[in-house]
Amino acid sequence: MISLVRPFMAGLCQSRFNRLMFSLTSARRSANHSALVYASGTQVFCLITLCAAAFFGAAIAIGQDTPTPEKRADTGKHALDPEWGVGAWIWTEEAFNKQTCRLWKSFDVPQKPAVARAIFRITADNGFRFFMDGRELGRGSDWRYLTEFDMTRLLAPGQHAIAVEAFNERGEAGVLAGLRIDFVDGTTTEIGSDNTWWVVPNDEPRWEKRNRPGPTWHHAKVVGAFGQAPWKTMPYAITQLTPPAPVQLHFWQRGWFQLLLLSILLTGLVLYLRLLTKMALQSRAQAMLHRERARIARDIHDDVGAALTQLVLQGEVAKTELPEGSHARAQLDQLCEKARAVLHALDEVVWAVNSRRDTLRDFSSYVCKYAQEFMGKTQIRCRLDVEPDMPASAFDLATRRGLFLAVKEALSNAAKHSDATEVFLRIHRRNGDVVVVVEDNGKGFDTAHVARERNGLVNMTQRLSELGGQCTVWSEPGKGCRVEFTVPLPGPTEHRPGLVKRLFGATAMVREPKATESEAQPLTTTTPAKQHNQ
Repeated sequence: MISLVRPFMAGLCQSRFNRLMFSLTSARRSANHSALVYASGTQVFCLITLCAAAFFGAAIAIGQDTPTPEKRADTGKHALDPEWGVGAWIWTEEAFNKQTCRLWKSFDVPQKPAVARAIFRITADNGFRFFMDGRELGRGSDWRYLTEFDMTRLLAPGQHAIAVEAFNERGEAGVLAGLRIDFVDGTTTEIGSDNTWWVVPNDEPRWEKRNRPGPTWHHAKVVGAFGQAPWKTMPYAITQLTPPAPVQLHFWQRGWFQLLLLSILLTGLVLYLRLLTKMALQSRAQAMLHRERARIARDIHDDVGAALTQLVLQGEVAKTELPEGSHARAQLDQLCEKARAVLHALDEVVWAVNSRRDTLRDFSSYVCKYAQEFMGKTQIRCRLDVEPDMPASAFDLATRRGLFLAVKEALSNAAKHSDATEVFLRIHRRNGDVVVVVEDNGKGFDTAHVARERNGLVNMTQRLSELGGQCTVWSEPGKGCRVEFTVPLPGPTEHRPGLVKRLFGATAMVREPKATESEAQPLTTTTPAKQHNQ
């Protein structure tokens, strides 16, 4: 068809060109305007015809000259010898003694139709190792014998790779191979050894497991046709090996499990990063809270405490200017006493708010100092029994404040109602709890009749219950009274909510933050008046 169209287009272009030249020449000779117009129109028509002819001819030429995509060697009908089922002898560019040559070829098996039978035959001068998809299936050492592998159970749909590592002892070298795949619909695919195979450098790692050629690979060279020199001798026989069993993949080797594991790891990484972010924010919030509490304690001590101290001093000075026994002097005495009481209460607030005192050691020191000062104003002797080497472990604001108020209430009750001569204050640790005991040798009371009438006992029990602790009172008439407070020590995770709550937006802190190690120093207590006068 193309051979007929080309002469026709060439003749058409030549006739149109001749007609165009004749019209222009005639119009110029006659100097006729209408002739020139006609010639111009003819010229335009001829140009259009020439362009169309050129375009059509170029399209035909392109359609003829454009090479069709090269068919893969593995789809050819006659890629293998019809009798022996092999291709041609191939090797690298040069052959020499004691040489190793690596050859590689990939091919695809379609989803449908299914593979009915697949036979691979190979030999090499002098020896070979045969791999399929990175798995070694066999070896051979005599080129006069073909080795046959039944690959039917190994060729699942998808891409596969044949890898051959051949060795040349001396003289001529070559590899001869062929793969024939028969499908259930009667079609056949043949893959023979030819120049479409790739030669792999000997220093290439894991080359037999590759699924595509590398940038340094080059094509193999056909060094001889099957049955021709220098390998004229036909194979003596075909050695059939036992069909290899497919590799049984464990569930952890399958793609779905690996994807699931990867998803779990990524999810864990995201949750871990989220947790780190929350912990960083929580740590920053704790540091800010520490600074704010320290600032509040400092401001109260410096501003309010100093003002109250100055008020007491001015009252004392004014009192000296009044005569003894005057009503105004008595009122100034009451005013100064109330101011000192306020200073004492203010000192307790400063101690409670100060984040540097959030330790068990500071709590023990402050409570003992308070008990001695409080009982020093009475006729009751205060005896202390405190665990030696009390640790500077964390003891948060809510716990130490509530426990201190309960101990303060117990000491006040002993001073007011016990008629005792001695009060014992004991502070110890027991099974992860802090135990504070206030015991006196006074007259005692009947707990069954008095407990409901005294608000102090009810308040102490309620305070300890709010702290997660327990308040126990033992007393009998004539045998004194024993009040025991038990609160749990905060563990390493006491101040943090659960993991799930922290990950999904729970409150950052349950209790007040713990003091840092540098801040957890023992407190040297003084009386309120002396402390503020400093």
